[in-house]
Amino acid sequence: MTEDARYSIFLATAPGLEAALAQEAAARGFAEPRAVAGGVEVAGGWADVWRANLELRGAGRVLVRLGAFRAMHLAQLDKRARKFPWGDVLRRDVPVRVEVTCRKSKIYHAKAAAERVERALVEELGVTLSPEAELVVKVRIEDDLCTISVDSSGAALHRRGHKEFVGKAPMRENLAALFLAECGFDGTGPVVDPMCGSGTFVIEAAEVSAGMQPGRSRRFAFEDLASFDAGAFAAMKRDVTAEGPVRFFGYDRDDGAIRGAQANGERAGVSGVTAFARAAISDLQPPEGPPGLVMVNPPYGARVGNRKLLFSLYGTLGKVLAERFSGWRVGLVTSDAGLAKATGLPWVPQGKAVSFGGLKVHLWRTDALP
Repeated sequence: MTEDARYSIFLATAPGLEAALAQEAAARGFAEPRAVAGGVEVAGGWADVWRANLELRGAGRVLVRLGAFRAMHLAQLDKRARKFPWGDVLRRDVPVRVEVTCRKSKIYHAKAAAERVERALVEELGVTLSPEAELVVKVRIEDDLCTISVDSSGAALHRRGHKEFVGKAPMRENLAALFLAECGFDGTGPVVDPMCGSGTFVIEAAEVSAGMQPGRSRRFAFEDLASFDAGAFAAMKRDVTAEGPVRFFGYDRDDGAIRGAQANGERAGVSGVTAFARAAISDLQPPEGPPGLVMVNPPYGARVGNRKLLFSLYGTLGKVLAERFSGWRVGLVTSDAGLAKATGLPWVPQGKAVSFGGLKVHLWRTDALP
């Protein structure tokens, strides 16, 4: 491994959103993105790793595959782990933890395999092991092939560093970004969320419109790697201000949610283009100006509340949108097809189910409402 080495980089996302993330990676100029189960594979060097963490809105983590070797038994794993060039990537003074998975391999005991890799790290490189370490070495042993990766992200990438207030059953930022993209949002046009909670859809849309980098305010695990160049990474960051008229609107019936969403928007630097206000669905009105996108993650019975009581809520939402939001498109996330259909809205054919919070949810979309 050299400073100019190229790696297989795995961009993890929620199952069902791999194609959407591949499109984002291609649009951002990453080399040959390929959607695979649970994420997207691209090729690149360390600068691409840093940029993926900094710029990709839809990725949940960025894993770097450092190398691989065959291991048929624990003694062979021990020997080859000791010869692995750990020092090219890891630093002696940064604690690590090791996570191992075994599948369809002669080595089937993940704990025993982890002990061999940990011993190699300690005795050959001199690193410290810690169960709380932010830096994670991931070892996958599948069909007797041992693949070694490092998690370059640390905390999951949906943690942008701005959302201190979190409501009930929140939408993760990386999923929100991909759902917005799936609805055709490209940063132009207004966005309204009538059940905004902590403001995730509204804030993500405002950041996309302003061209802000999602990782601009947080730290990453790769900053503790031997390969990190602080000056080169600093040069990748852009200082962008969200300016212009207010085009991104969030409403909720809960005063606490509105206050929390406003504070989240201020921390994200988008308060100048966003507006949050307390309002019931029945009072919802489109903002002045051209039509845009209504994006909503309503409660659904498996997640929040009693399902039977939700049919009226969805019915009211559909009626209000159909009567007042002519020309607007709608995106709605739910695990319950019955509730989505209760809106009476003219949904287009669904895409794949998306794994979210232990549920299978779908993005329901319309074209411009008549």
